[in-house]
Amino acid sequence: MKNSLRKLRPALLLLMALLLPVLHVAAQTAAANEPEMADSLRLNGKIYVVVAVITVVLAGLLFFLASLDRKLTRLEKEVRD
Repeated sequence: MKNSLRKLRPALLLLMALLLPVLHVAAQTAAANEPEMADSLRLNGKIYVVVAVITVVLAGLLFFLASLDRKLTRLEKEVRD
């Protein structure tokens, strides 16, 4: 399992390096525009539901990728032997 996490680490770091500037620009633009939808979601407390759903989806994708990597590693070892 540690081996699969080591393999995923560069990909995750690259993804973060690519997404952080985009998120920074998006945050600055959102602060300047102040969309009404975000205000209404925040006032009703539904913004937490949106954040929770996004978090669950991303966690599910990461779990799927990690399990797929483990399966592929096991198959590669079988083919080598």
